[in-house]
Amino acid sequence: MPKPNILWICTDQQRFDSIRAFGNPHINTPNLDRLVSEGVSFTNAFCQAPVCTPSRASFLTGRYPRTTRTRQNGQCIPEDEVLVTKMLADEGYDCGLSGKLHLSACCRRVEQRIDDGYREFHWSHHPDPDWPENAYIHWLEAKGYKWQDLYKRPKGAFVYPGVPGELHQTKWCIDKAMDFISEEREGPWCMSVNIFDPHHPFDPPQEYLDRYDPDKLPDPKYKPGELDNKPFFQRIDHDGAYGGRGMAFSKMTPRERREVTAACYAMVELIDHNVGRILDFLDEKGLRENTIVIFHSDHGELQGDHGMYWKGPFMYDCSTRVPLIISWPGHFKQGLTCDALVELVDIAPTLLTAAGMPIPTRVQGKSLYDICTGEADPHNFRDSVLTEFYIAQPFHKKYDPQAYCTMVRTRTHKLVAFHGFDEGELYDLQADPDEFDNLWDSPAHRDIKLQMMKLLLDRSVFTMDPIPERVAEY
Repeated sequence: MPKPNILWICTDQQRFDSIRAFGNPHINTPNLDRLVSEGVSFTNAFCQAPVCTPSRASFLTGRYPRTTRTRQNGQCIPEDEVLVTKMLADEGYDCGLSGKLHLSACCRRVEQRIDDGYREFHWSHHPDPDWPENAYIHWLEAKGYKWQDLYKRPKGAFVYPGVPGELHQTKWCIDKAMDFISEEREGPWCMSVNIFDPHHPFDPPQEYLDRYDPDKLPDPKYKPGELDNKPFFQRIDHDGAYGGRGMAFSKMTPRERREVTAACYAMVELIDHNVGRILDFLDEKGLRENTIVIFHSDHGELQGDHGMYWKGPFMYDCSTRVPLIISWPGHFKQGLTCDALVELVDIAPTLLTAAGMPIPTRVQGKSLYDICTGEADPHNFRDSVLTEFYIAQPFHKKYDPQAYCTMVRTRTHKLVAFHGFDEGELYDLQADPDEFDNLWDSPAHRDIKLQMMKLLLDRSVFTMDPIPERVAEY
């Protein structure tokens, strides 16, 4: 059997509940709903870090942030780490990328690369023209446009119209993917489509923003006073001082908060439209049945829940739980919902298994292949998921204490330990699925707290590097 092609779509900062087929009646996502009906949906998929670089390094290697040594935005992935795209390229895959990679610092300079396996590399970390190497800006200028003329950001606005849909970076990412797929080649291909949206700023095209009425959307999930016994970082971020710099939930009106939700939904609908374009393209080319399509995000977005925006040392499900859909018609089950706990480190070994390749010892994730084919139970896979945060964004370093936290989550409970000082979080997810009530200091919950701390310690020990000498061979 020929090796499958791989279309790997990763969005940036997209919540797990931003797809209509996943139970959100307020958003319009017909193409992602179609992908759900054609593939396997993982409704309890969790990232290994709630910020970009450590999460991306993790799912591209199948290894945890502590073992990749890529723990912060602003770090560079070590050269001896091996991306799954490199493994695939060595096996004969032709690999391409459009959009974001973010495995190194991107502070107004082009990203440094390791031997990542990508032959085609159409790099655009974000749409802004901060780098002369931004391929999206070149595409715009070739069409006779300048980003500065198209993009007008009103001072102090939380939501505003951005670049029109036909000129948007999301469309460009998909266009470059279709160009790559159309090339003549003899072997299989793997195309990484790394869309910047729905990452802030909240700036969808006007035509998409107009489709959502803020007055018909629910308020963010927040209970006044809920942060009183939660970690320091959440209390200051509520006033806009931390992860959501400049977006202070406490100073926004309810209408402004719903406007942000409307903008997030509009950005996802633009993504959905372009996912539909490339799915139709695969059908027209006769490639769909030998192409694995993966759709997921690198981490979530608070979107006002718990009185905060953006991301940071926040381990709520809205930050750590992401959409994950895998489709391969004729090979993987269609319309299957897997509610087992899975992690994004599981993507790399799944692709290796699908390509008929061995899984190296250094890879720490577990293959989802048997779930996808229907040979394994879709309701049982992991007992827990692990997520890590180590002062993961540069501006965090100015705060004292600094944020080092790790989270372990089971089906019934979540524990977040803040290392170096005595604060933390414990949630009973059965009694309190929205994670409002922190039980960390509850005498009645000391036993479950001790059990969860032991589980967190076990997960921490068992996710140390399986090859301590970190040999580059695999």
